Amino acid sequence: MLRISCLSTIMRGMIVDFHTHVVPPWVKEHREEIAASDKCFALLYSDSRSRLATVEEIIANMDECSIDMSVILNLSWQSHEMCMRTNDYILDSIARYPKRLIGFCSFYIPDTDKAIGEIERCARSNARGIGEMRPDLPGFHLGDIALLQDIVGKLVEHDMPLLLHASEPVGHQYSGKGLATPAMVYPFIKSFPELKIVCAHWGGGLPFYALMPEVAGELTNVYFDSAATPFLYKANIFRMVRDLVGDEKILFGSDYPLLSPKRILDQVESAGLTEDEKAGIKGNNAKLLLSIV
Repeated sequence: MLRISCLSTIMRGMIVDFHTHVVPPWVKEHREEIAASDKCFALLYSDSRSRLATVEEIIANMDECSIDMSVILNLSWQSHEMCMRTNDYILDSIARYPKRLIGFCSFYIPDTDKAIGEIERCARSNARGIGEMRPDLPGFHLGDIALLQDIVGKLVEHDMPLLLHASEPVGHQYSGKGLATPAMVYPFIKSFPELKIVCAHWGGGLPFYALMPEVAGELTNVYFDSAATPFLYKANIFRMVRDLVGDEKILFGSDYPLLSPKRILDQVESAGLTEDEKAGIKGNNAKLLLSIV
């Protein structure tokens, strides 16, 4: 059923899914134990109905849905050890599938030296960014500017974008929504204008505030992904954000395995965009951001 529905979508050019998640097999096997000890994991996956995917599963889904490349994201684990162990899996995965996968790793910030060391280690092993980090959980407080200075400097040095979870200050509640609203994310953006930032889930509505000139001026290095859009907005969100911040700022992201990439791609097709705009959102913008040849 999934294979038929995915292949029925006509897609042109390179398709890059900028927001997917994978976990090692041992995380799936010890799901309940890990959920009991890690707040971030529990927030997202304590419900057994929440899907987890290994790298083999995402590659199979990419083939079914004609996705050329995917950015595989880590989580905001609540310990340095869990960050390292799961980063190892992401680094191994991108080494196994260098033409299909782009790795984003994570770190645990309270020990700045360890966090910087982990960024360096991941950069040496071809990780291209950091994320998905949750600023509304312990271990990554966006308001602690002094603590973040050296870490952000290291990300800028390696040209590694930071992908942040973001959520809406209004609307329905859902598992994993959290409190990372524009009010939390925007001051961080202002503090580090040189850092490339990708705000997940449309930045919790941050693009709407670009109607304010002072906000628009701070979004030079900020991008917005479309992860989980069908659960959040109508399809015309693509056209509205294009008008507010520019289509070059929009990155197609599915949040797989939460839902199939086809659902977001169908929204892109129905949003009233030009062919060039659709091509940018579906892959060209990601290629430029990550310097993908």
